[in-house]
Amino acid sequence: MRADGTFTVKAFVPTGVTPDPAVTTGLPVGVARMEKHFEGGISGRAATLFTAAFDQAAGVGTYVAMESFEGSLNGHEGAFNFAHSATTTGSDRAAQFFVIVPSSGTGDLTGISGTGGIEIEADGTHRIWFDYELD
Repeated sequence: MRADGTFTVKAFVPTGVTPDPAVTTGLPVGVARMEKHFEGGISGRAATLFTAAFDQAAGVGTYVAMESFEGSLNGHEGAFNFAHSATTTGSDRAAQFFVIVPSSGTGDLTGISGTGGIEIEADGTHRIWFDYELD
C-alpha cells in the first residue's frame, strides 16, 4: 500500500547535545527536537530527534532523523517509528535512506513494515510517502 501526504515543521528546537569528546570538523554536528504535522493520506503528528552536520548558509550537509508518528495512514489509526537520512549540496537530496522501524506499530498499524521517502518541492512544500504493508 502507499500513503502520500505533506508535512509542516511546527517546532525546531536545537538542544545542547554535542559530540563528546569534541572533534573539530568542517561542519559542526548538532541535535534538535522537532514537531511535524501531516496532512493528506498521512494525517497526524510526529516527534523527531534530528541530528545533522550542516552549513545553514550554504545548505550543505547530512542529517539523520528518528521519528515517532501518531495518526493515520489511509484511515488506519495508530503509531509507529520511522528513520530517514539524506545529504544535500544545496539544491538536491542524495543518498536517501527511509525505513519504518520493525515491531514499532500500534493500533491499526500493528505489524507495519516498509519504506518511504521525502521530497521538497521548489516552492518549499514538503512531501512524504510510505510504501507499507500491514501484517
